[in-house]
Amino acid sequence: MGLRTHIRYSFLLPLMALRLPTLVIVGRPNVGKSTMFNRLIGYRLAVVEDTPGVTRDRLYAESKWKDWTYRIVDTGGILFGDEDPLVDQIRVQAEVAMAEADVVLFVVDAMEGLNAADWDLADYLRGFDRPVYVVANKADNQERVDDSNEFHSLGVGDVYPVSSLQDKGFDRLLSEVFDGLAKVVDPNTEPEDELRLAIIGRPNVGKSSILNAFTGEQRAIVSNIPGTTRDAVDSLVEWKGEKVRLIDTAGIRRRGKIQGSIEYYMVLRAQRALERAECALVVIDGHEGLTDGDKRVCKMSYELGKPLVIAVNKWDLIEPPKGDLGKLTDIKKEFTRKLFAEIPEMDYAFVRFTSAKESSGMDGVMKAVYRAVENWNFRASTGVMNRLIQEAQFDKPLTRKGQPFKVKFVTQAETRPPTFVMFCNNPDLFHFSYQRYMENQIRKKFVLAGTPIRVVSRKSSDREK
Repeated sequence: MGLRTHIRYSFLLPLMALRLPTLVIVGRPNVGKSTMFNRLIGYRLAVVEDTPGVTRDRLYAESKWKDWTYRIVDTGGILFGDEDPLVDQIRVQAEVAMAEADVVLFVVDAMEGLNAADWDLADYLRGFDRPVYVVANKADNQERVDDSNEFHSLGVGDVYPVSSLQDKGFDRLLSEVFDGLAKVVDPNTEPEDELRLAIIGRPNVGKSSILNAFTGEQRAIVSNIPGTTRDAVDSLVEWKGEKVRLIDTAGIRRRGKIQGSIEYYMVLRAQRALERAECALVVIDGHEGLTDGDKRVCKMSYELGKPLVIAVNKWDLIEPPKGDLGKLTDIKKEFTRKLFAEIPEMDYAFVRFTSAKESSGMDGVMKAVYRAVENWNFRASTGVMNRLIQEAQFDKPLTRKGQPFKVKFVTQAETRPPTFVMFCNNPDLFHFSYQRYMENQIRKKFVLAGTPIRVVSRKSSDREK
């Protein structure tokens, strides 16, 4: 496979190299690429363990150095001549990342010295048409700094000894990198507005296949082995003129099944990915239906107040050959009814049916995402809201503990999600069932599909404070 990949959707165009200068980290397994990545961005995003192959997907982040804002990409360890299919996919991932690169940081191990795999990768990079910097990591003392001179024999670029653990050597490296980039790239390039969409779900439901269908490239590793996506990985694409950052996350497992630090950080990163996203695209397996793990994922989006679109993937297995994705069939209606019966508190979600294998249904998903985010930003008129709630109280008054519950004034305090504050005589009387009733009245009045809403009560005297 070449460095450039075929784009299957005319409305999805890679934007990574167009937005910010991109530095791509490559190297054989276990030379400290992920530790270096974390050092450059200033926090722990990539999984770091003394286990070769822990990083499998490309991992993107933005960072700053002096006047420069840039994008840094971590890749899986590259090996040539290994017939393991996952190793082959990791190599392809790295090739795609390098196609997006403005600069390649070729990381080697100053503690271990030259390795046959270093020579293989150097041979590959020798004809590469981007600047290559050989970064001798783990140069934690002067002896290793001196020994790193042997890497000049690779013949692909100058050698820069660094210590990712001790934060040494990076000023010299980055000065050289950005002095070179300044000749061809504007350091004051401002990031463009973009919608951030987190693709989340249980392991092996097809999240990465969905991502690949969006981007038209083998962006995240796809295999039938659960857990092959370990990092939250970003892709920037364009959909009908709008910029979208797709964040594919490691599959979320039940807490009882989280084993070891790698699994722990997988869940933590998935949660953080959702926190920085503007919408959750929860992928479920149409053949298996809704599981406890799916419910947990949906609940996570609800608790964080994020818009929710549910993509029922592998629908081609239910309604072959391609699932009639654009047609609302009886079997789709029944599936949706059963789904919301199991998660009634999230019956506001958009449900769309997809076949990532056939690269179908993605347009419907993106339309739902944009509608959900638009509703997430909704703001209601105070006058309209007060008339609505007064009518709702008149139609269905609430009395508890011998006292009538009365809303005296209501206002929308926030958007993202829409949050309504009801100033009342006694908040303790506001039963959750009546809260649900008020939410339903608001949804009947306003089109708020796809987004959660919040209805909270405050004592009316608090309004005067």
